[in-house]
Amino acid sequence: MVNRPGRQRAGRPARLKVAGALATVTVVTTIMAMAAGTALAATRAGAKAGVARQATAKAGAAGQATAASDRPPGFWYGTDSRTIPIGGSVPYREPVIGGSYGGYIGMTGNWARWQCGHKILVWSSANARQASADFRDHVGVGTGGYWFMGGPGVDPHYNGTRGEAYAWGRQQAQRALADAPGDHLNYPVLFMDIEIPGNAPDYTPAPDNGWNTVYTRACSGVVKTRHIPAAVDRSVLNGFAAWVTGHSSYKAGVYSAPDIWASIFGTGSAASLTNTYEWTYESFTSSLANPPAGWCLTGGASSTCARFFGGIGGSSKYALMWQWSGGGGSSNGHGDFDQIDGARTP
Repeated sequence: MVNRPGRQRAGRPARLKVAGALATVTVVTTIMAMAAGTALAATRAGAKAGVARQATAKAGAAGQATAASDRPPGFWYGTDSRTIPIGGSVPYREPVIGGSYGGYIGMTGNWARWQCGHKILVWSSANARQASADFRDHVGVGTGGYWFMGGPGVDPHYNGTRGEAYAWGRQQAQRALADAPGDHLNYPVLFMDIEIPGNAPDYTPAPDNGWNTVYTRACSGVVKTRHIPAAVDRSVLNGFAAWVTGHSSYKAGVYSAPDIWASIFGTGSAASLTNTYEWTYESFTSSLANPPAGWCLTGGASSTCARFFGGIGGSSKYALMWQWSGGGGSSNGHGDFDQIDGARTP
């Protein structure tokens, strides 16, 4: 700003005052320019530092994401059964351990709920919705289901024959398929949950689900006899699998574990699986500190690996999932955690 000369003072020429003012303006302008240059330089330096910090933060986040991701490519982390809280939005992250949320498998039906009523159905609408949303966003395998199977010993019409056992398996498959559409499943395998739950009255009145013991009635919980031939047990599985594959687009799968499988089906031909997809819950851990890569835990827990059953190994195309924590009584304080090989999705 140029100062206007004021009223002339006695004894001082106006020309000299104007010159002095101009000189002052020149000095002030120079100082302002220098200050502006310094501020601009500082601003530029700050901006560069900010960009560098952002780049470092992004690199760190990328590194964390890579560290938390399941691997090798094609593998996903997932959950099953009870709800585990998952925040955020699509694409969702695997709770607690990080990485992409790659799938949810829930109980679509329970033989005891169907036959006896008032038994538990373990299904999470929230986790199913999140897994399906990720699937639509090209992350993971989506939402799948399993049927909690009853063995021949809880068949209301049990007579000890393979034919009746086969029919009992077929009836369970019919009910499972009737329940499936309401759950909006998009994973192509429907699993038979074949296990011996022990004393679990919320799930079943039969501690062995009728695989090794015949009960007086399906829902009585009262033992009649304590032996069922392995071939009769296997006929239930065969009846279920044949109906599912023959009357739907689903493939048949089995959820179980090596020791449980052998205790029901033995080690002979009745135990052999050649073209049935598998989801195992052994081996397992209560710790979430070393999430798996491939079919083994990482870090110091790398000796804990998935073990499949019925003659199927981890390299088989039928080996699909591993419930590595939360199953088999391995409480981790959160719920069931799974590893899924999405590349083998049939």
